[in-house]
Amino acid sequence: MSDLKRTPLYDVHVEEGAKLVDFGGFEMPVRYTSDKKEHLAVRESCGLFDVSHMGEVFIEGDAALDAVNRLFTNDPRAIVDGQAMYAGLLNDKGGFVDDCVVYRFSTTKFMVCVNASNRDKDFTWMKGVIDAHFPGVSCVDNSDDYAQLALQGKDAEKVLATMTDVPLDDVGFYHFAEGTLRIGDDDNGAQDVTSIVSRTGYTGEDGFELYLPPAHAIALWKQLRANTVDVDVLPCGLSARDTLRLEAGMALYGNDINDDTTPLEAGLSFIVKLQSKVTGEDRDFIGADALRQQKADGVTRRLRGLQMLERGIPRAGYDVVDADGHKVGTVTSGTQAPYLKAPIAMAYVDKAHAAFDNELAIVVRGKPVKAQVKKLPFYKRRK
Repeated sequence: MSDLKRTPLYDVHVEEGAKLVDFGGFEMPVRYTSDKKEHLAVRESCGLFDVSHMGEVFIEGDAALDAVNRLFTNDPRAIVDGQAMYAGLLNDKGGFVDDCVVYRFSTTKFMVCVNASNRDKDFTWMKGVIDAHFPGVSCVDNSDDYAQLALQGKDAEKVLATMTDVPLDDVGFYHFAEGTLRIGDDDNGAQDVTSIVSRTGYTGEDGFELYLPPAHAIALWKQLRANTVDVDVLPCGLSARDTLRLEAGMALYGNDINDDTTPLEAGLSFIVKLQSKVTGEDRDFIGADALRQQKADGVTRRLRGLQMLERGIPRAGYDVVDADGHKVGTVTSGTQAPYLKAPIAMAYVDKAHAAFDNELAIVVRGKPVKAQVKKLPFYKRRK
């Protein structure tokens, strides 16, 4: 794996005994202890992830709001400064270039968090659009200037509150604040490190994503692990991250969405604002015309949850069949869900067979295994 990139936390992953794998061109921890233990730590208390492989692209300038409005399916005019939105970055046919989180600092400054495997592609796409249509707006890839840690679980706020000046109670879901993290102790030269604290995540739980300079990432990781509020913050790898997001019904780029799938097919119509509630006008983001046509024609397939009714573990690529054995869909993600203790999957299913509670089957090792169509998500966070 010598040609792979490494995040600023690589040394601590080795120190913690993580198993490392190639993910999006980065040498990343897939697990430290066991997939189940790490998954349940997040569901029941608190887990810590290195997500520094994600990219950060800044769009700035007097017409930055117009540029973001052109690029993304969700409406940046409908959120306020200090708020983030989940949005699709689409091609002309309405397929996903990527799914992103867009942070609004002001009408002239936005940060786009992009998936690791798409960093170069996304930046090239966004910069090309901006350079061609929005003179005076800059599009800069600042990914190497940030480390990103995700502290997830019901105890995340209790842990983080001891080391930040950000009033976490005031940071609502999908909101963020700029502040400092107090890293180190006073006897050994504690530092107040400028950071972005965002109440976002990819696990279905409460939690935070922390953006900070790479030089301080290891110290922050160790401080979160050795917190002063008696919470066992467990390091978690990519495997737990995948099962957590699947239980929570969250799409994974490259599996559940790609450049041939649209938000309407993927059950993500809530991130598509074809008309602005602020201006009342039709929006003209890239891919909007294709989505309007698809909405008028009706989608032919839908991304659905499937829960197994018989024994068998569904996996990506497995066929979904009807009672007569005819193929009606394909599994995009599947696993034995650690918290739900059930085999679950997401799959694209023909519209005629996509009704909730409809009984289908997933072909597992050549044998059709009964499954039931379920509304996503499988798991919702307990209040």
